[in-house]
Formats: sequence, structure tokens, C-alpha cells
Amino acid sequence: MHSTEYLTKKPPFTLGEIKKAIPPHCFKRSVLRSFSYVAYDFTIAFLLYYAATNYINLLPKPFNYLAWPIYGFVQGCVLTGVWVIAHECGHHAFSDYQWLDDTVGLILHSFLLVPYFSWKYSHRRHHSNTGSIEKDEVFVPKTKKDLSWFSPYLNNPAGRLLSLVVTLTLGWPLYLIFNVSGRKYERFACHFDPSSPIYSERERLQIYISDVGILTVCYGLYRAAAAKGFVWLMGVYGVPLLVVNGFLVLITFLQHTHPSLPHYDSSEWDWLRGALATVDRDYGILNKVFHNITDTHVAHHLISTMPHYHAMEATKAIKPILGKYYQFDGTPVFKAMWREAKECIYVEPDEGENKGVLWYRNKI
Repeated sequence: MHSTEYLTKKPPFTLGEIKKAIPPHCFKRSVLRSFSYVAYDFTIAFLLYYAATNYINLLPKPFNYLAWPIYGFVQGCVLTGVWVIAHECGHHAFSDYQWLDDTVGLILHSFLLVPYFSWKYSHRRHHSNTGSIEKDEVFVPKTKKDLSWFSPYLNNPAGRLLSLVVTLTLGWPLYLIFNVSGRKYERFACHFDPSSPIYSERERLQIYISDVGILTVCYGLYRAAAAKGFVWLMGVYGVPLLVVNGFLVLITFLQHTHPSLPHYDSSEWDWLRGALATVDRDYGILNKVFHNITDTHVAHHLISTMPHYHAMEATKAIKPILGKYYQFDGTPVFKAMWREAKECIYVEPDEGENKGVLWYRNKI
């Protein structure tokens, strides 16, 4: 029997009971407070940009070469916070006004080359189907029979390192363009394609709007490269964007991949159990930089319209209700990343137990 066998049973509480445990003010969204985080993040980002473009070239060699990667990493962390705020807009957690949330989200996500509405709709389906082996949208684990032919060759330290490097650098664009790690569709699924099977008829116009947002920013980047040079653009924007994409994939991977997290087939899945099949993590000081998307993810899956600035209080309030159903792992992030890459290769049911509840395995 698996060590978390209680997760094979339906929880003894309801979503209503969880919501009642949360102080009412936690559900309130403030336009002013939400915008204050946008202003704060962009102020820090501009100061970093100003310092990098005005002072790094004054440093003696080799310190000037070392300073650029440091800038890229720090700026990428700050812009990951901007990404999180746009993610909140996609959940209607930024304000009480849908049009304002979509406007802010479109601008912020386009700036980071994310197709806002395209991602918003696929991400909404992820929240509607979390933990479902058939219908979840992202980091859907394979069963043993569905593993790729080359999987055994990657099941070693060198193979894991290669897989992690590819996942953290190319994982996000591969997901957006080719739906890699996403759910299976009957035909090609792409976030930039308005006719993609991911979307319904009424959503298709907004996919075009997302594409226009991306193309507009790409044109601006082209003009910047023409004026300042490609190397300059990569230094101030390209490397930070790679850091954003890497953290985005890592955060999502670690929230939904853990040896103690089950997945469910259609015979067992229900929304509440799926929402609870997530884990909070500790990124140290980056928890604050990332607006606590890292250590309040369980609460976020239960009430996704709640603003991030109330999520810590809500998490504290729901822990007594959730009891052992609340999952937290304080393992250092990069150690956890390596462990999960090693231990969570595919899913299958425990032998002789409930066939509708699947657990991670590592023996190929």
C-alpha cells in the first residue's frame, strides 16, 4: 500500500467548508493594491536595466562579463513576478473588472512573449481537470506502456541532466507550439493556432488577439535589435526571458510532480481530489519575488480567483481543515528537481489496489 493511501479515498470535507475557514477579506480584490505590485516589479526591473546598461561596461574585465549573467538571472526572477501577476489576470484575480484583468494580462504576458488568451483558456482547463490522467493540460505523466522508446536510455544521471536542461530551456516554447507534455488531442494542438482543438468556437477570436500581441512585441524587439544590436537585446531581454521561461516550467513541474501526488483516471477523478493533488514548495527569498505562487499553490487550486496578496493568510486558515491532505515539501528546490526527475518517470496503480488511482514510479 502506498504511504499516502488516504488519497485514494474522497476527502472528508467539502470545498464549501474550505471556503468558510478563510477570512472573508481574503476574497476581495483591490485594483489599487494589485497595480501596486505591477508598479513595484517594473520599478525594480527598470532600475536593474538602468544599472546594467549604464554601469556594467565600466567594470574592469572579467567582472563586466560576469555581471551580465548575474543581471540576467536577477532580472529574470523579477520578470517571473510580472508573469505571475499576468497569470492572476487570467484567473480574474487582479480586479473585479474582467475587461481590466484581460487588458493588463494581455499587455504583461505579450511583453514576455506569452499568448495571453491562448494560455488563459488552456490553463483554465488545467484547473478544471487537475490530476486527471486523461484531461489535465500540463505535465500530464505517461503510463508505463506510453513511455517513449528512448526513455530507458535517459534513466541515468547524464540522461536526467540532459532532460532537465532541455525541459528548462525549451520546455515552455515546446508546450506552446507543439503541446509537449500536454494532454493528447486527436490532431495537432498549438497555442498560436485559433483553430486548435484546445479552443472552442467562441474563444477563437481572442486567440487571434493573443497572436497580434505577440507579433507587436516581436516587431518592437526587432526594431530594438536593429538599433542596438542583437547581442545587446539578448543581454538586456533575451537572457532574462530564458530565466523566466525556466522558472515557469520548474515551478509548474514541482507543483504537480512529487512521489506522494496521485493521478486519477475517469473512474476515480473528481475536481476536489484533483485540486488537492498539488504540493507547495519553498523557494526561500524567491517566494516573495514570485508573489508566493510557489508556497500557496494548494490554496490557489482551491480558490483561483483569490489575489496572491491574501494567499498566505488563506493557506494558514485552510491547513487545519485539509489536515494530511495539505501537501508541502521544503526540500531545496534544485535537490527536489533532481529527485523528482529521478523518481517520477511514469504512473501506474499500486498492485492489487484501486486501479483508478495512479502513482509515480521510476523502474523502467
